[in-house]
Amino acid sequence: MTTFNREPRRFLPTIRFVIAVCFGLIISGCRPAEAPKAAQTDSKPAPPKPPAVSILEPEASVFPKYAGSKSCRECHEAQFAPWEKSNHGLAERAISPEMDRAAFEPGREFKHGTQTSTASVKDGRYVVETVGFDGKKEPYSVARVVGNDPLRQFVVERPGGRFQTLEVAFDPHKGEWLNVYGNEDRQSGEWGYWTGRGMNWNTMCASCHNTRLRKNYDASADVFRTSMAEMSVGCEACHGPMKAHVDWQRANPGVKSPDPTVKKLDRDQVFDTCGSCHARRRELTGDFVPGDRFSAHFQLTTVDESDLYFPDGTVRDELYEYGSFLSSKMHHAGVRCIDCHDPHRAKPMLVGNDLCQRCHGGGATAPGGTVRAPVVSPELHSFHKDPSVICQSCHMPVTVYMQRHPRHDHSFSIPDPLLTKENGTPNACNLCHKDKDVDWAIAAATTWWGPKLERPTRERARLVAAVRKGPQPAAPIVAMARSEPSPYWKAALLKLIAVSVPEADTGRVFLEYAQHADPLVRTAAVQALEGRLAAGDAAAQQVLVRKLEDPDRSVRVAAAWALRSSLTAGARAADELAHTLQLGADQPLGQLALGALALAQGRLEDAIRHHEKAVSWDARSAGIRHEYAVLLAEAGRFNESLAQIREAVKLEPGNPEFRYKLALALNETGGLPAAIPEFEQAVKLDPNHARAWYNLGLARNQLGNPKGAVGALLSAAKADPRDPRIPYALATIHAAQGRLNEARAAAEDALRIDPGMPEALRFLGR
Repeated sequence: MTTFNREPRRFLPTIRFVIAVCFGLIISGCRPAEAPKAAQTDSKPAPPKPPAVSILEPEASVFPKYAGSKSCRECHEAQFAPWEKSNHGLAERAISPEMDRAAFEPGREFKHGTQTSTASVKDGRYVVETVGFDGKKEPYSVARVVGNDPLRQFVVERPGGRFQTLEVAFDPHKGEWLNVYGNEDRQSGEWGYWTGRGMNWNTMCASCHNTRLRKNYDASADVFRTSMAEMSVGCEACHGPMKAHVDWQRANPGVKSPDPTVKKLDRDQVFDTCGSCHARRRELTGDFVPGDRFSAHFQLTTVDESDLYFPDGTVRDELYEYGSFLSSKMHHAGVRCIDCHDPHRAKPMLVGNDLCQRCHGGGATAPGGTVRAPVVSPELHSFHKDPSVICQSCHMPVTVYMQRHPRHDHSFSIPDPLLTKENGTPNACNLCHKDKDVDWAIAAATTWWGPKLERPTRERARLVAAVRKGPQPAAPIVAMARSEPSPYWKAALLKLIAVSVPEADTGRVFLEYAQHADPLVRTAAVQALEGRLAAGDAAAQQVLVRKLEDPDRSVRVAAAWALRSSLTAGARAADELAHTLQLGADQPLGQLALGALALAQGRLEDAIRHHEKAVSWDARSAGIRHEYAVLLAEAGRFNESLAQIREAVKLEPGNPEFRYKLALALNETGGLPAAIPEFEQAVKLDPNHARAWYNLGLARNQLGNPKGAVGALLSAAKADPRDPRIPYALATIHAAQGRLNEARAAAEDALRIDPGMPEALRFLGR
């Protein structure tokens, strides 16, 4: 980052892709990775633009291929009847007196946070009166209903093709209204308030609650022209377009030969179809079709250095089921969604232990699987005599989302109270026995299972937890990645290796796994290789160029992003990246991504415009203001940058990175004495913040405090032993004080880290 005595003083802009799903767009408070400064504009190739011809098939030829769910009824009544009343069949619908009168009649007033809203019927319209777009309480007519059981949300139509989802929802079981955010008192003007882009139906809800939806966002006009084949999750949302099938059946009544228009999906295609909605993921196309590979349309969110998942892989944030199940031994053994769930009822096939005992009751091979399931007696296995304690109680603990929606964790984890004590990972024992402490749970588990608990999954969780606290030596993570049988966990571990302290062969690991058979692993390896480009790794550059032609779009888009500064307009991967970025252009983080692309290609003013728009769309996001401040500093607009980073600190005063950047900004505007307290606050908040320690050391030395400078630099070296600039700075301070032996030793330390460091070589030569 910035130094005070050798480098141009500036911020380094950074941006990481984030995943948008219904109510799941976030900005991370984690420290971003550093990025190289963009080259001059005149040295850049022509930037890729959104393709002149869409990479998607035109709607005019797509939607006529759909027959609609009602056409299925005449031949498939046994499947149609349960689907029609299921959560899939009722995923989205027009508001109706039959189903919604109870929520609005009689009218009622209810509190949520600091607000009071009213639901009633006015002139035949179902109306919610609540604080709206101008911060005043107004009545809004409900246009649609999203969701069915256990709660229903209501959608309001707005100009520009927008639909906004109210945060007040109705629980049909209890007959009461609630705030889906619980005690989180969101206010008008926030991105996540119901009037903001975080509750925009077109982006956040529509694709998973309807059939073959096209968002159709027009960035130039900031309007939506959203269209779909059918409202709600219809038959063709899972089976694909069936107009040809319906026509063939009607033209050939009674014919027993196979229908040539139908291609049956295999088990993995069905699994990917479920995952297209039941996953936290980044949209790449906005146009998944059953039968396609998940990796052709999405980049999956997995366990990484963030806290979305707990270190053992159990869900923390709203991650849905696909990712956690993909990480499980069940999936690795060949089990798929349709082995346990009836898709037409959208419910498990059997209740309680009977479902698990289908495979674990007699040692049968899992349906479609390759591994013989071990015989398990629930009573003997669990040591519980209470019949209410079932397999799912321990191996699929429940997390309640949106205040009313209990969801089972699908990672099929093993309860481990010791991990709770070590890093806060929840365990099923204490989730159930709320009157007991974790030591009691540890003692019980140890008595029952003893050394069996010391298993590879425990060690893996410990490694994940350690990396989240700060960079760790990569060697043990590399070893675990090589021995890990699950592609999901290989990919997750590659992400951890990328943020750890590298050893000599770390880069070779990424190169090796960029050729892996699984696209999830290849994508993670390609994303990790981006960090090697700044170091001038020619092999990484060559592999990334080859990955622009990878068979899977998720890998191609990752490679295109890594090579964004040198992409050639018109190349397939460049067009795919442009399409992906335009798909997210209606959201603040999408604008940040477009800004990062512009910056990498030397279009600084374009980058600033995108960041400025992101701030205007989410003014209360400290992370977005931080990114904008970084960019303004890049442009030399230091006073504006200082104002933005001050706002970020005001919004998130406990973020050490923001404090660090505030210190840098204060230095840029001539306030070095004012910068030192902010550096000190940054390292107090994060004692492992090496760059803050380093700059604090330089600042103290510049203000005549060499002793304090040495102390800060020693802390910097402890936090990041990889950076040769830290011991070199120590060498210069020692030399200025006449401590030549210590100066020589520090310079030699710098050369041990970077044998070719010219400053250290010149220093020792003198």
